[in-house]
Amino acid sequence: DFKSKNVLLKNDLTAVLADFGLAVRFEPGKPPGDTHGQVGTRRYMAPEVLEGAINFQRDAFLRIDMYAMGLVLWELVSRCRAVDGPVDEYMLPFEEEIGQHPSLEDLQEVVVHKKMRPVFKDHWLKHPGLAQLCVTIEECWDHDAEARLSAGCVEERIAQIRKSVNGTTSDCLVSIVTSVTNVDLPPKESSI
Repeated sequence: DFKSKNVLLKNDLTAVLADFGLAVRFEPGKPPGDTHGQVGTRRYMAPEVLEGAINFQRDAFLRIDMYAMGLVLWELVSRCRAVDGPVDEYMLPFEEEIGQHPSLEDLQEVVVHKKMRPVFKDHWLKHPGLAQLCVTIEECWDHDAEARLSAGCVEERIAQIRKSVNGTTSDCLVSIVTSVTNVDLPPKESSI
């Protein structure tokens, strides 16, 4: 269940992944309990998950996570000030298109049938670092699971962006992470 709410920051701003919504408690000598029917958050589901066409292999799950990674990166970019552009109010992926609490059918229509993705603002594309990051995001959320970038490739690209653009991009990304994960933000979405 990879989503922005499951990315936590340590005191030194190192990001760590967590998934408390689907966590199961294991106690010695006791069965784990019923875990049937647990699924991730609809909004972050890859097209193949929304279609019910999942290949239950490790690589397929990694590609599903990379789709969600693209949405989380979009959330980060959406909170960044690029050049003289504004910092927009925080919005969930697809919130502008289908609201805060979309149905499975809404997401199937938008993500699978119309192949829509969250929109990149024009001022993001004018900033060299953010423009490069937007290309990476597009390749993370590709409709074709096989075409999606690996986590290692995304890590390399972000490292290249940080080197190629003066300090403003990395500073911006750090401030975005802080904004998006700020505990003062009201929760907008819960798991299904």
